[in-house]
Amino acid sequence: MAILNKQEFESNARSKAGFRGLRGIVSENRAYTKSASVTSIFLSHSHHDKAIVEQAKIFFENLGISIYVDWADQTMPERTNGITAQKIKNQIISINDKFVLLATNNAVASKWCNWEVGIADPFKLPNKKMAILPLAENNGTWNGNEYLQIYPRIEKSSIYSNSYNVIYPDGSIESILTWLRK
Repeated sequence: MAILNKQEFESNARSKAGFRGLRGIVSENRAYTKSASVTSIFLSHSHHDKAIVEQAKIFFENLGISIYVDWADQTMPERTNGITAQKIKNQIISINDKFVLLATNNAVASKWCNWEVGIADPFKLPNKKMAILPLAENNGTWNGNEYLQIYPRIEKSSIYSNSYNVIYPDGSIESILTWLRK
């Protein structure tokens, strides 16, 4: 598996962010509206990975994709509760087209991320609308759980620089752009 490390991912985001940099990208606008003409992704992540979430937002937006991040949604309750869970479930199942787990070591250990993967699985996986984006620590370690091996994963292309693929558990590969536009 050719897992990206956090430093590579940050470098990619910085090169695409231009003069604005990375600080505060997600918190600029807490209102989330999904455009009918743009593919949208529910980004499952650990709240301990805020900087990486900002990088992921830049990564996907540069591919023409809208990103939903729960803590940037002004309609979410201040403290997590049953309403939070229901709103997240609705975002995963009904509102966003795709589901991506930003699979850092923090996310793999998060009870919320694991719950979100369980919600997305029956609704997104059969339609090839679910993937994980594994990000290793800069030393190359990644604590991915065995069950994550059943999901397609987003990786940097080994053939083309600055290109990414979705690799399915059966070994088949398609470009991330093809996957996003399905």
